[in-house]
Amino acid sequence: MAKKSWADLTTTQRTAVVVLGAAEVALSAWAAKDLRSRTAAEVRGPRALWGPALLVQPFGPLAYLVLGRRRA
Repeated sequence: MAKKSWADLTTTQRTAVVVLGAAEVALSAWAAKDLRSRTAAEVRGPRALWGPALLVQPFGPLAYLVLGRRRA
């Protein structure tokens, strides 16, 4: 199976790539902002490890938002 270029994609596929990419960026930004705003007591595990974990797309931000935050 040959690698497709952007020009080979249909309009629907291009739209899906752009929308999913924007969602991934927004999710990462939200997780990073949330991590910065919380104290160490409000985060499960070391904050210093959650920062690099947010770079593992899309699992890092999802893992932080679901597992990394302590409930108030």
